[in-house]
Amino acid sequence: MRLSAKGEYGVRAMVCLALNYRSGPIPLSKIALGENISQQFLEQIFAALRRKGLIYSTRGVKGGYTLACPPEKICVGDIIRALEGPITPVNCLSEGKKEADRCTRADICLARNVWEKLRDHINHLLDNISLRDMIEGTFENLS
Repeated sequence: MRLSAKGEYGVRAMVCLALNYRSGPIPLSKIALGENISQQFLEQIFAALRRKGLIYSTRGVKGGYTLACPPEKICVGDIIRALEGPITPVNCLSEGKKEADRCTRADICLARNVWEKLRDHINHLLDNISLRDMIEGTFENLS
């Protein structure tokens, strides 16, 4: 599984907001410059994060972006799912509700159990690392 630039940059930008959590709104241009991310691309990323309720935007001269809740309440999994969708290592696990989207081999596939365990471990890891853990470096012992 490989994250897109959107997921990678989204996590980096959210860490920047976490580092400045008590400083008020941070201008998008400052984040883009500090993280070496295109401001236009960062606008798209932040639009998705705002729609999912992870960040707030403030307009005006002193406007910018802030986390919608404290850094310890936002996990990496929240950010990745907001930007990338469900976290699954193979397509057959991201089945839709339509009959045509369902994997026809789900009941007989001997590999499916491995992919489910991998998905569950990835989700567990990402859901147990908060932005606070990232800025404090306190997630090294997570297993």
